[in-house]
Amino acid sequence: MLVKPEEISSIIRKKIDNYEEKMQVDEVGYVIQASDGIAKVHGIENCMSGELIDFGDNIFGMALNLEKECVGCVLLGGETEVKEGTMAKRTGKTVTIGVGDDIIGRVVNPLGEPLDGKEPYKIDAYRDVEFLAPGVMSRESVNQPLQTGILAIDAMVPIGRGQRELIIGDRQTGKTAIAIDTILNQKDQDVICIYVAIGQKGSSVASIVDTLRKNGAMDYTVVVSSTASELAPVQYIAPYAGCAIAEYFMYEKHKDVLIVYDDLSKHAQAYRAMSLILRRPPGREAYPGDVFYLHSRLLERAAKLDKEHGGGSITALPIIETLGGDVSAYIPTNVISITDGQIYLESELFFAGQRPAVNAGLSVSRVGGSAQTKAIKKLAGTLRLDLTQYRELASFAQFGSELDQATTNKLAQGERALEAIKQQQYKTLSMEKQVVILYALTQGYLVTVDKKNVGRFNDELVQFVEEKYPDLLKEIAEKKVLEDGIKENLDKVIKEFLELFNA
Repeated sequence: MLVKPEEISSIIRKKIDNYEEKMQVDEVGYVIQASDGIAKVHGIENCMSGELIDFGDNIFGMALNLEKECVGCVLLGGETEVKEGTMAKRTGKTVTIGVGDDIIGRVVNPLGEPLDGKEPYKIDAYRDVEFLAPGVMSRESVNQPLQTGILAIDAMVPIGRGQRELIIGDRQTGKTAIAIDTILNQKDQDVICIYVAIGQKGSSVASIVDTLRKNGAMDYTVVVSSTASELAPVQYIAPYAGCAIAEYFMYEKHKDVLIVYDDLSKHAQAYRAMSLILRRPPGREAYPGDVFYLHSRLLERAAKLDKEHGGGSITALPIIETLGGDVSAYIPTNVISITDGQIYLESELFFAGQRPAVNAGLSVSRVGGSAQTKAIKKLAGTLRLDLTQYRELASFAQFGSELDQATTNKLAQGERALEAIKQQQYKTLSMEKQVVILYALTQGYLVTVDKKNVGRFNDELVQFVEEKYPDLLKEIAEKKVLEDGIKENLDKVIKEFLELFNA
């Protein structure tokens, strides 16, 4: 069949009209200076702040300083390979981390690379490491408790889902222990946990992973690790990467998530080191001027979303290390003002054998009370009062003056309250068991028990109720309110146990 010339020309014209010009233009520059994990790149004029820069051989950096002549990049690995003259290419995107359901139970670095020797996990989505916090209109007030399983905290400094509660104290006062116990207590609570280790020793992270694995907590936990041996930029993005993983489960899966940042003091130090090498002007204590924004933009991402936005939540437990109990230092005051309360751990209490070493006077929760179960809320009010009065009276009693009966009784009650809130690590208590212990304490049943035996009394009482009256525990767990019927049963059970205990 002959094709007419005009038909040929119309076909060609159609093809030309539908032709899409596909041409890829990469903006490329060269490293003009590289040292201490920082590379200065010349030739990428249109670079964005926070953009991912490709240095080849799977080495990436992040653009932070946009200067007139060059761009200051922090390297996320491969600091020995990037030299003067190395080619650097813009990627046009910000730093992201691959996330997916398979990340649960894994130990990864802040770039999402596995550190547990297993195969890479299946990636369902990529999330930006830096992400805008949800606005006020998409949030709802904190109204659901997040039980830590630690009696002193759940009673006096309760934490709600969507809250940011700071754990603060000197070195070696049990800050990480509280965070790990809280993770262990989320078993069967439908909460995903993320533990972010910033600047920790590799051996410490390994032992934490081992503890979580032994207690079956790795089934719902992700560990993001950036050890002390890693570059400052890797430590800097670690908490943001952990938060991006948490946001995947909150926004996409509508889950409740608990995230622990251990610890933000080292995070601020890593940022300071990075900023000073980038020649950013130092401010107070040599920290750069935006060190407050560093933590506020991270912790603001913790939220409880309303039903319209899926109803998930992120609860943040940032950890801050103080020096000599100085809560008024720069970084501690910054983070205190960002969070919704703090659990203050005191060295004196810790070394006096009070574990957890929670200072009831300085610890506070600004929203947890509204998320606390009514049963514990009713019993905990008198507990804080007992401890406060005991501290005041104990300082007078040491002068050896004669005390009246009322003062002696208050001292005895305070001593027993201090003993009752002592708790061993990894031995968390469910809400109903806490109610039984608090009821026995606040109703004065422990007055006849020697203060040395209070811990044993509580352990055996819980065991007794568990074995002989499991229905009572079940009723407390279901109703969450101290009704008259529950009170009568508790009185009867505790009296019965007291007779056995004293015998």
